Amino acid sequence: MPTWSVILNEAEKRAGGNPQVAIDYVAHLKSDYLRKLSNKTGRNTILYFSGFLNKQPSNDTIINDLDINAFMENIHGLDKRKGLDLILHTPGGDLPATEQIIKYLKSCFNNDIRAIIPQIAMSAGSMIAVSCKSVVMGKQSSLGPFDPQLNGIPCQSALREFEKAIEDVSNNPASLGLWQAILSKLTPTFLTLCSQADEFADELTEKILADKDINNEVKENIKNVFAKNNDSKTHSRHIDRDKCKEAGLDVIDMDADNDLQDIVLTIHHCCMILAEKTSASKIVENNIGGCYVRHSQVPMPMPVPMQR
Repeated sequence: MPTWSVILNEAEKRAGGNPQVAIDYVAHLKSDYLRKLSNKTGRNTILYFSGFLNKQPSNDTIINDLDINAFMENIHGLDKRKGLDLILHTPGGDLPATEQIIKYLKSCFNNDIRAIIPQIAMSAGSMIAVSCKSVVMGKQSSLGPFDPQLNGIPCQSALREFEKAIEDVSNNPASLGLWQAILSKLTPTFLTLCSQADEFADELTEKILADKDINNEVKENIKNVFAKNNDSKTHSRHIDRDKCKEAGLDVIDMDADNDLQDIVLTIHHCCMILAEKTSASKIVENNIGGCYVRHSQVPMPMPVPMQR
């Protein structure tokens, strides 16, 4: 497997001092390996990569409504009877946009979607992965909780704290002053919005689990691990492969097939290099040459994959 450093060193050697030549090499290598993956599996492949680990947080790196355009671009021309392998690397993002993406992909591929996680799919990205029939994960791969957040505050935690305030004041009226000082910092409607966000997330979780051929006990276990923050404690918690299996997800070990692992991680290493060396903040690409790239503000073009 070409590691991150091997790919970068080869790109710089070929460049001869020309950075664009190095970028072209890495971009074309990524595209070649996307084709290799599809040829190996006999399935369609779409890469959804966010450069969030290399870029400043922005709307360009998260899941948002622009992504439907990216998926429309990349689904065009695919033989939908072959199903889809979706390579996911994302911090998550907008929940309504996520709901639309899940519905759209499932309708296009008749629910025959397998998520492949080279490193991290968090929050709403984890929700997309859980919605798939199976998830391919390596020892390094992680999903994350998808309990809703509002302005960075966990909605479930905020609601539990308010319930605790009611209980404390009821049992000990002298605590009213303390809770008034805490709750006075909340903006109007904040708790209502938290409740609505939690209801929306729970509704969407129920929908994606309804499509799975699993019993109610397993569904509840998945909800407790991913949708409730009592277990995860923090929204940034990394849920590894073993924990995903324990939760009840259909997890395929990436390292059980060395060829598959080499291809997937080579694609990921190429994307990480491009996110670091170019302005590309999001790359959505398929195995037949379709490509949609979002750039940060500083223009630094990345080449479209070569058609073959």
